[in-house]
Amino acid sequence: MFGDDVAMDTVRSEYEHIVGVVEAARRAYYVDDAPVMSDADYDALYRRLEEFEAAYPTLIRDDSPTRQVGGEVSSAFAAVKHASQMYSLEDVFSFDELKDWVRRVEASLPDGTSNVWLAEVKIDGLAVSLTYRDGVLVRAATRGDGVTGEDVTHNVRTIASIPQRLSGDGHPAFFEVRGEVFIASDDFVKLNESMVASGKNPFANPRNAAAGSLRQKDASVTATRPLSMFVHGVGNLGDLGVETQSEAYRLFASWGLPVSPYTRTFSGFDDVIAYIEEMRERRHDLLHEIDGIVVKVDSYAAQRSLGHTSRVPRWAVAYKYPPEEVHTKLLDIRVDVGRTGRVTPYAVMEPVFVSGSTIERATLHNQDVVKAKGVLIGDTVVLRKAGDVIPEVVAPVVALRDGSERPFVMPSTCPSCGSALAPAKAGDADLRCTNPRSCPAQLTERLCYAASRSALDIDALGYEAAKALTNPGGGVKPLLDSEANLFNLTVNDLRDVMVLRERRVGESTTASLEPYFFTKPTRSNPVSVPTKSALNLIVELGKAKEQPLWRVLVALSIRYVGPTAARALAAEFGSMDAIREAGKERLSTVDGVGATIADSIISWFEVDWHREIVDAWADAGVRMADERDESIPQTLEGLTIVATGSFEGFTRDSIKEAIISRGGKASSSVSKRTNYVVAGANAGSKLAKAEALGVPVLSEEQFVSLMHEGAI
Repeated sequence: MFGDDVAMDTVRSEYEHIVGVVEAARRAYYVDDAPVMSDADYDALYRRLEEFEAAYPTLIRDDSPTRQVGGEVSSAFAAVKHASQMYSLEDVFSFDELKDWVRRVEASLPDGTSNVWLAEVKIDGLAVSLTYRDGVLVRAATRGDGVTGEDVTHNVRTIASIPQRLSGDGHPAFFEVRGEVFIASDDFVKLNESMVASGKNPFANPRNAAAGSLRQKDASVTATRPLSMFVHGVGNLGDLGVETQSEAYRLFASWGLPVSPYTRTFSGFDDVIAYIEEMRERRHDLLHEIDGIVVKVDSYAAQRSLGHTSRVPRWAVAYKYPPEEVHTKLLDIRVDVGRTGRVTPYAVMEPVFVSGSTIERATLHNQDVVKAKGVLIGDTVVLRKAGDVIPEVVAPVVALRDGSERPFVMPSTCPSCGSALAPAKAGDADLRCTNPRSCPAQLTERLCYAASRSALDIDALGYEAAKALTNPGGGVKPLLDSEANLFNLTVNDLRDVMVLRERRVGESTTASLEPYFFTKPTRSNPVSVPTKSALNLIVELGKAKEQPLWRVLVALSIRYVGPTAARALAAEFGSMDAIREAGKERLSTVDGVGATIADSIISWFEVDWHREIVDAWADAGVRMADERDESIPQTLEGLTIVATGSFEGFTRDSIKEAIISRGGKASSSVSKRTNYVVAGANAGSKLAKAEALGVPVLSEEQFVSLMHEGAI
């Protein structure tokens, strides 16, 4: 008996430990918007808890995570009681489990019921309820614990896809609609790029970004975040006058509420399985991240008949896709120096295949991120592709440590030039090299960026060529110590460019200086002559002098001035001199620029060596003003147009030029303010978003007609 007591004490102790870990993970995910483990790890731990409670039902606590929905309500927001409970969903992880669920549902339905299945993608976002009274949005709340949520009305009002007033007619006096707030995959990448550029830590994933953005105390911060929403249910049917959820979705769309373009209905369950497989193949091309498929009984009468448990509806289930995460060895943590001087740690790993490609490097953003992830050099780590695109070290597998691991120490000096590293301003997590003018690594990156397709499009000036010109190694003096002299280069100048090349001979490695742009003299060919790449470089530099003004602006590496802002500035001012002379107020009024970019432009031109670059390029014949063709009709004036996919008669840049030259705005993102989306072959998420928002979609032929005639 004593032994039984001891054993039960051990079981109870293990149970309490699992409950504590799950509860901490739930709070981190739902309340703090700072997940501490991967979704896959959480799902596995939660299942272990369910199995534990099934084996030892006497131990089950009333406050067990298996008895709860979502997370508790944060004290930062006013509490809101939902008109009806917002439930979680039961998860299944295999087709066998899904079929078992289907059999239970079918067995519970009245005899003779002809069921239709509703299948929709499971958005990895934040659940929200919207309350409309007489067609006007009066309240928005998070799910919270399912009964009580947080009032986020002011923040939700900043989301463009959510109507403040319903369109159409026939909406009930009062109804509550539920949906998922999310950040589209493309927008998430851009958001993290902007976070990093401004010295802030990037978001771990789109769900975390959406939750953190929506739950801001300051609604103006939320307004800057690219949030969207799709409706996926109702809390209170009111007098909708529909019999199925799919009918409700069509009704919502007619009222201007955003509904997912991926939702389908099926009469046979085999078709549901085929849909799950189809979405699995397409998941990387969808508008947003998904982690599974939600399967529902479409009929509202059947839903009412099936009812709910205390936590989940019996008429819906979530099929979760297997996680696309792998384990690999973290061999080292090194640092790169970027074109702005930002020093970025990156992970060097044993090569491993994940989500369609072999990965051996992944950024770690900054020293705070390394610390927060808790990774040590030598760890076995969990690796995934964030948004199924960007390699990301998730966390270490602590249980596999053997004591040989060591912490990463951020260097205090630049690995390229030896200058001190310091934050750009107080409080910045990022460290930067304090020698922007002559740091070889920064110069190489700036030169490479200037030659990129989004800037001057000099194909012959890739990274290796840029490094040969600016940072050849081996104690060789570089040909360029500034980008100012780039357009003065001649073929003869390239003759003496030498690089240090390593060669492996047997078990040893030798290094020697060799010409980069000229052939190496040999006995058979003793005369060194320029290579084809050298000749191409000089030709392409000549062509680059004729590039439009916006490309020159991008090539200058002015912080925050990418192609979109550069196009707007060039269209507004027409010349580099006019941009240099413009004050903050004038610059800020340009569409797509604003105060931050205006400040950055002014600060950039205040630096003497920056002005020297512009002046040297101008003296070398680089185009510093656009010629305006007054004969081009302004057929697109006042229109905002997004182009997506590939076209027969346009490149991506030329179609944007066609829009701008005719008075239109060429936008890179789709919103309700977009007038048209031009969709070519292989159009992806932007097309899907346009269809979801009801934005008119044009073919290439229709766009040409609009461009020439001002009408379709």
